[in-house]
Amino acid sequence: MNSEEIQHSLSVLRKGKTLLYPTDTVWGIGCDATNSSAVSKVYTIKKRSESKSLIILVNSLEMLSNYIKNIPTRALDVIKSSKKPTTIIYDNPKGLAKNCIAIDDTIAIRIVKNDFCKALIKEFGKPIVSTSANISGEQMPKSFSEIPTTILDSVDYIVNLHQNKIANMSSTILRITADDEIEVIRA
Repeated sequence: MNSEEIQHSLSVLRKGKTLLYPTDTVWGIGCDATNSSAVSKVYTIKKRSESKSLIILVNSLEMLSNYIKNIPTRALDVIKSSKKPTTIIYDNPKGLAKNCIAIDDTIAIRIVKNDFCKALIKEFGKPIVSTSANISGEQMPKSFSEIPTTILDSVDYIVNLHQNKIANMSSTILRITADDEIEVIRA
C-alpha cells in the first residue's frame, strides 16, 4: 500500500477538502462524510442537487455500527455473503453530515474491499463520501482517462494510484424492506 498517497489523502480529508480516488468500483469524488461543507463541495463539483443522497464508504462492520442505529440481520447476511461490492441503504443514520442523508432519512453505505480505501478510512477514522467522477446526469467514466477535465480541475487532490486500470462497474445497491425482504435498487 502506498503510504505516501494515504498521507496526502488524509491531509486533504482533514482540511475539509475533496479527493478524486480509486475505489472498489469506479473512480470516486470523496470527502469527509461528517463535514457538511466538504459534502457541499462534492455536490458543487458534480453539479448535483443536494436533494440526492450520496454513497458513503466505511472500512468495517464496526465503523458501520457507529453510523447506523440498527443494522438489520438481513443486511449482515448480505455483507458476509456478497462477492461483489454491495451498497446497502439503511434507515436512521447518525453522526453523518445532514446533506449526505436522503430526504427519507436513509443513507447508502458500502463496506469497501479495496486496500487503498480500507487503509485510508481506517487511518481517517471516519467514513468518506464516494460518488462517481462525472457531472450529474452524464456518462460514468470507466477509466481515469475518461474523467472530465472539469472534475479533474475541481477536486483538491487526485490520488496517484491505479490511473491505468479500467474501473469495475458500479456497486449493487440494495435496500432491506420493513418486512425483511431485499429490494434491488441497482443490480
